[in-house]
Amino acid sequence: MIALLLAAAAPVPPPGLDAASLEALRTIDLRLATIAHRLVTANAQLCRDQAPATGMVLHAINQYDRETQPTARQVFGFTAPISVEAVVPGSPAAAAGVAPNDGVLSIGERPLTAAAAPPSSVDRDSALTLLERAATPIRVATTRGGRTQAVAINAPLGCRSRFEVLLGPEMTAQADGKVVQIGVRFFERYRDDEVAVIVAHELAHNILRHRVRLEAAGVKGGLLGELGRNASLGQAAELEADTLGVTLLYNAGYDPASAARFWRERGGDIDGGLFRSRTHPATKRRVAAIEAAAAALGEQQRPFVPPILASRDQPMK
Repeated sequence: MIALLLAAAAPVPPPGLDAASLEALRTIDLRLATIAHRLVTANAQLCRDQAPATGMVLHAINQYDRETQPTARQVFGFTAPISVEAVVPGSPAAAAGVAPNDGVLSIGERPLTAAAAPPSSVDRDSALTLLERAATPIRVATTRGGRTQAVAINAPLGCRSRFEVLLGPEMTAQADGKVVQIGVRFFERYRDDEVAVIVAHELAHNILRHRVRLEAAGVKGGLLGELGRNASLGQAAELEADTLGVTLLYNAGYDPASAARFWRERGGDIDGGLFRSRTHPATKRRVAAIEAAAAALGEQQRPFVPPILASRDQPMK
């Protein structure tokens, strides 16, 4: 299900993962980070909330349960409690010489320490907050092979959103205004250009402030969300995200026609057919809205700033 969350919790890996599973998770995290970095940097002009886009994926040893921590140390090093899981190729972090498995000792003048009991994402989230608030160039102290080095990351501003992979069997993607979560099944089934359609849609929810606007409109979650006005406003939010998502893809250099193609070919995998959530439009309706948005783009200069952004200041209706 593609969803707009009214609340979201940061995920932690399940217990007992072996080395191969951890390496597979790193690969998927990097795929998501690469798609996200491309989208947030290309669309920074569309976003009021911005943060430096380093291309560096961080994780903390305390995200892993005590049973998994020895294997996590074997795979990821963890020479410091916060470590670099992956680095987007060609990103500012890569240009600065940051590498996977580097330990991160400090960001700016702030040392990083382990505080939370496992499993918890609190330590990682604290490090991400420091990165989001840092001035460019971002001064980072790292450790590798027993040696400490100081690096300066010249990160451009991008849209402020965090991106996470959700583990589990469901075809789930969701956003809560600050975090975008994409189910691992998307990466198992689809190419990166197809996953980018889903990532752009969820990022569009955050840019359009849908969580705030739906809450202000009194939209209810749970079973009540499937009824009447709640369902209608939910569908309106989904169509807005579909429409803006096309522009986000276009600005990032993806084929804007890929969104309609994805929903025509894959929509049945996701929307549940007769059992779809009534807060989400039927696939045919989505495709029509997406095709109209792509046609309206024409050959606009990038980054194109679409009129739909004005809706983020308006009540949902």
